[in-house]
Amino acid sequence: MTQSAEKNVLAVDVGNTVTRLGLFSGEELSGTFELTTPERLTADEAWLRLDEILGMLGVEELQGAILGCVVPTHTDAWRQALASACETRPLVVGPGLKTGIRMRYDDPSEVGADRVADVIAARETYDAPVVVVDLGTTTNFEVVDAEGTFVGGIIAPGVALGARSLAAAAARLPMIELRAPASVIGRNTRSAMQSGVVLGEVARIDGLLDEIARELGEDAAIVLTGDGARAMAALLAHETQVDETLTLRGLHALWLTNQRG
Repeated sequence: MTQSAEKNVLAVDVGNTVTRLGLFSGEELSGTFELTTPERLTADEAWLRLDEILGMLGVEELQGAILGCVVPTHTDAWRQALASACETRPLVVGPGLKTGIRMRYDDPSEVGADRVADVIAARETYDAPVVVVDLGTTTNFEVVDAEGTFVGGIIAPGVALGARSLAAAAARLPMIELRAPASVIGRNTRSAMQSGVVLGEVARIDGLLDEIARELGEDAAIVLTGDGARAMAALLAHETQVDETLTLRGLHALWLTNQRG
């Protein structure tokens, strides 16, 4: 049984490490798929991936698609692939696309597609003020004030990037599993690195959340999304909510906004 009776819209979130796809049938997110983002990608390769995924999801045709891509060399490949599978021209998050959000940002065109989508979904799902912490190659904080305005954020190296940097820069340091060690004080090289990388990231996120609350002058809802969000939430001192499909829902909301427009 296919899903062709519903209005199928595909949201594609291309990150530096992971590419996530979400199929929306009507208003509902009916299926997700996750791929490793390759270093290089041709339009044919993107199409082969897309065709296989749509087949696995039981989709005969797409009525719409939206692409959020933070890897500039992949944008055209995914745009062409989506255009081949879609009845209408796919939307690409960037200048000229209507967002419906107020931004207190020096240059709104600098805000990445994933950050825009996170803010849109957070405003629709949670009571403001809200802080989104999106974990990936970078750890991004997006801050929405009590009036629903995106007031800016923080961009820091992600936990996996920190681990890779250590292993690459120091010849005798190995790659490690990204999990919390049994104790803060490591008694071997791997546990010492896990403490520095994983628990160091926990301390940084907790500390930055404290500073954000101090600058806002009030506490905010904290939402975690991205790679390892559930594991990170369990380690933080702050009370948080985990929302693993936040970015995809934000992309879909952005597609709906521009259809109405």
